[in-house]
Amino acid sequence: MSRRTTELLLLIAAAFPVTLLYAMYVVTTGAALSFQTLAVPLGLFAAFAAAHIGVRIFAPGADPAILPVVFTLSGIGITFVTRLQPDASLGQVIFLFLGVALMVGTLAVVKNLEVIKRYKYVLGIAGIVLLVLPMFIGTEIYGSKLWIKIGGFQFQPGEFAKVLIVLFLAGYLAESRELLSISNRTVLGIKFPRLRLLYPLFIVWGVCLLVVAFERDLGSALLFYTIFLIMLYVATGRVSYVIIGLALLAVGAFGMYQIMSHVQVRVAIWLDPFSDAQNLGYQIVQSLFSLADGGLAGVGIGKGMADIIPVVASDMIFAAIGEEMGLLGGSAVLLLFMLFAVRGLTTAARAKSDLAAFSAAGLTAAISFQAFTIVGGVTKLIPLTGVTLPFMSQGGSSLLASFVIVALLLRAGDEATGRSTEIANTSTDLATAGYRTTVRGSHMRRPALDTPESGLLGRVALANRLTRTVFLFTALFAVLIGNITYIQVIKASEYQDMPSNNHTINKARFIKRGSIITADGLTLAESVQQADGTYARSYPNGNLAAHVVGYYSQQYGTMGIENTQNDTLTGSKDYSSWQNALNSLAGISEPGNSVQLTIDSRIQRAAEQALAGRVGAIVALDPRSGAVLAWASAPTFDNTNIQAAIEAASGGADTSMYDRATLALYTPGSTFKVLTLASALENGLATLDTTYDSPGRMEIGGADVVSIGERGHGKISLAKAFALSSNTVFGQVADGLGAEKLVATARAFGYGQQLGLDFTTAASVMPNPEEMTEWELAWAGAGQPVGQGHTPGPQATVMQNALMAATIANNGIAMNPYVVSQILAPDGTVLKTTHGHSLGQAVGSGTAEQVKQAMLDVVQNGTGSAAAIAGVKVAGKTGTAETNNANANSTFVGFAPYDTPTVAIAVVIEQNAKGEESAAAVGGQVLRAALATQGL
Repeated sequence: MSRRTTELLLLIAAAFPVTLLYAMYVVTTGAALSFQTLAVPLGLFAAFAAAHIGVRIFAPGADPAILPVVFTLSGIGITFVTRLQPDASLGQVIFLFLGVALMVGTLAVVKNLEVIKRYKYVLGIAGIVLLVLPMFIGTEIYGSKLWIKIGGFQFQPGEFAKVLIVLFLAGYLAESRELLSISNRTVLGIKFPRLRLLYPLFIVWGVCLLVVAFERDLGSALLFYTIFLIMLYVATGRVSYVIIGLALLAVGAFGMYQIMSHVQVRVAIWLDPFSDAQNLGYQIVQSLFSLADGGLAGVGIGKGMADIIPVVASDMIFAAIGEEMGLLGGSAVLLLFMLFAVRGLTTAARAKSDLAAFSAAGLTAAISFQAFTIVGGVTKLIPLTGVTLPFMSQGGSSLLASFVIVALLLRAGDEATGRSTEIANTSTDLATAGYRTTVRGSHMRRPALDTPESGLLGRVALANRLTRTVFLFTALFAVLIGNITYIQVIKASEYQDMPSNNHTINKARFIKRGSIITADGLTLAESVQQADGTYARSYPNGNLAAHVVGYYSQQYGTMGIENTQNDTLTGSKDYSSWQNALNSLAGISEPGNSVQLTIDSRIQRAAEQALAGRVGAIVALDPRSGAVLAWASAPTFDNTNIQAAIEAASGGADTSMYDRATLALYTPGSTFKVLTLASALENGLATLDTTYDSPGRMEIGGADVVSIGERGHGKISLAKAFALSSNTVFGQVADGLGAEKLVATARAFGYGQQLGLDFTTAASVMPNPEEMTEWELAWAGAGQPVGQGHTPGPQATVMQNALMAATIANNGIAMNPYVVSQILAPDGTVLKTTHGHSLGQAVGSGTAEQVKQAMLDVVQNGTGSAAAIAGVKVAGKTGTAETNNANANSTFVGFAPYDTPTVAIAVVIEQNAKGEESAAAVGGQVLRAALATQGL
C-alpha cells in the first residue's frame, strides 16, 4: 500500500470521530442533523481530501500520518471554537480553509528546501523583525503586546516569525554544525565548546529576554528559546550546549522574576491560584474546576462551563476539551500531538540533507513544544503562558503559520532518503570559518577534523539524537497525560468540594436548596423557584446572623452554614435514609434538607442591635450543651447583595465580611483573670481568702507590672483583687503558679485548638511555657500578652471567651460549641439531632463554684456592675485590653442566672472611648433579652 493511499484511509477514518463530535454539538443546540448543520465537518473533510490530492501531486513521498493527525486536531478544534465562541466560528472556518489552501500552495511553491541556504539570512532577519515589531507598534491585549492592528485587521507576527527563524536556524546549523560540534575542553566527561561558538546562544537568549521585557510574552520567549536549544542539540550532539542553555534560562528567569512584575504575578498565580481566585487567579482556577468536572468521560459536548473562562477559545481551549470530553478525550488530543511529534522527527531522520533534517526537527518542535507549553499552563503543570494550541485554538495567525509548518514538513518528508536520493551532507567551509588550509601541488587540502559529525557517521549520530528527541517529546506528553489524570481523577473531588467552586454551585441551580432556620422557626435562607425552573437563594430576614448563615453565590461560592452544610442543603450527598442513599448513589437529584440552627432569632437580634454603630463581637452559649444562642459580629455585611459586599471587602478598608466572633484574636485583658484564678484554686496555690500586696506598680521578673491607673489597694484578699481587677496581684499569682500550670489550664479551657463541632475558629494563643520569661508570665496572668521572639499570649477569640465563661457556669466542664441543632428532611422529618460534646473537665466543680462566687462579686460589688439585671443574679468579669490606639478594647464575660446558668456570654467592643457604654453594659442588655426569651 502506498503512502498516499494510507493517508487517504487515515483521513476517512478520522472523518468519523470529527463528524460525530460536531454532530453531538449540533444536537445540544437543539438543531436537527442535516447536511446543512454538518456543513463544517463535511466541508473540512472535503478540504483535506483536496489537500490530499495536492500532496499526491506535489509531495507523493511525504509522511502519510501527518495530514490525518492535523485534520483530526483541526476538526476537534473547530467544534470547540464554534461551541465556545459562536460569533468567531465563521472567521475560524475561513482561516481554517485558508490554512489548508496555504499548505497546498506552499507545497507547490517550495519545490526544494535547499533554497533556504541562499536566503537563510534574509529569513533570519525577517523573523527577528517580525518577532520584535510588536515592541514598537504592537497593541497590548490581555497584558501582552503581541498583536499588530491595521485598520480592522489584526495579526500576531510572532506566529510567522516562528517559521522564519526555524528555517534560518536550520540553514545556519547545516552550514556550521561541524564547527559548532568542535570541543575545546572536557569537564567531568562533558565536552564544552569554545566561548566564541556560544555567541549564537547568547544572542538568542538576549532576544528572548527582550520579548519577555517589552512584549510581556513569556510563552513566545520560552518557545523560541527551547526550539533553538533542541535544534542546537540535534545539530551538534553537544550536551554542553543544553547545559549552558538551561543555565542561561535559569539566570534569565531569575532576573526577569526580580525586575518584572508581570513575571512575578505569573509565578505567584501558578504556585497558588486560589489565593486570588476571583481576580488574577480566576482563569487558571476556572480551568482546574472545568477539568475536575470532566472526570473520565466528560460532561458532554455543550454541557460544560468552560465558556466562563476568559479567552477560553484561544488560550484555554484545552480546559473545555478536558471538561466536555473528559480524561479520555483530553488524552486522545495529547496522543495526537505526541504522534505528530514522532512522525515529524521521523521525517527529520529520513531527510536527505542536514538542512532538511534540521528544518523538520525545528518545525516539529515548534508545534509540539507549543502544545506542551499551553496545555502545561492550562493544567497548572507550569506557569500559564499566552500561546495558542496549534490547529485547535481560535486565531487566524496561529492557524496559517501552523499549516505552513505542515507543508514544510511534508516537503522535507518528500525529499527523504526513502525516494532513493543520495545523502547530501553540507560540510562547513573551514577556510571561511577561519581555519587554515594548505595547498600541495595542484590540490588544496582541508585539515581533517575527523569529528563524529563528519560524513556518514555524522548522519548516524544525527539519527540517534533524533531518536532521543522522540523520547523527550514522548516523555513530555506522557507527563501531561499523567498531570490531567491527577487533576481529573485524583484531585477532582477536592476541587469540586471547594466552597468557591461556582461550577458545583451552578449544577445545583435546578435543585431546591434546603432552608436555614433559627431555633425559634425564623427562616434565614430559602430557595425560591424562578420562571425558568431554576432556584434563586433568598434571605427573607435580611442580613440577620449574616456571619453565621454566610452566602450562596454561583459566582463567588459559599460561606458560613451555606458552606459547611452545603452537602445537606443541596441534597447532593444524603445517606440519612435508605431512600436518600439509593437516590444519591443513582445520581438522582433530591430537594435539599433544611438546617435548623441553635441560634434564637430574638437573642441574635438583641446582640446585633447592641453592636449597632460599634465594632466588636458577641457570642452567647448555653453552658449546659455548648449550643450557640447568638453569634454577632459588627460591622456586618449584606448577604442579599454578596457581589457588592465582596467588591467592598476587596479594597481592604471594608472589614464587614470579617467574622470577629471566631476569627479575630483579641487581648482578653482582665477577663483572662477568670482562668488565672481557676488555675490558682485548682492547683492549690491559693484560696479566695489568701491575701496579697496590691501596689499600683510592682517589679516582677526584672520589669514592672502596672495596675490600671497605677491604683494600689494595700493588702487584699484574692477575691477582692479579682473584683477590683488588680494586675499586680494576678501577676504574683501567675508567677507563683509557673508557666507550665497556667498554660495547661488555658489549654484545658480550649486554648490552642480550633473550637466548634460544626464550624471552625482561629485557635486562641498561649505561648510555649519554655519560652515565657517571668515578666511575660506575670503579665499573661493579668491578661496582657507581652514578649518578643515568639507569639505572645494570651490572645483569644470571642468564642473562646464565651466558652471560658460557660465552662465555669457548667461546673468546670467545657462543652464544645455548636450551631446546628437539627437536620430536617423536606417533609419536616427530623433526620439528625446534634448532641453536646464535652472537651473535658477543665477544672473541678469545687474550683468552678469558687470562681462563680468571685464573678458574682464582680457584678454585685466590683467593676461589672453595669451588667447587673434587676431580680437576677449575674456573674461576670470585665476587662480592658490595651491596644496601639488611644482607646482600649472593652471586654466582658459572664453568665446568668447564677444558681442555674442557662446563658453564658462574651463581649468585645473595639476602641471603646471613655464615657461610652462598656462591654459589661452591652453584655447585660443581651443577657436580659436572652433570659426574657427563655421565660426567666
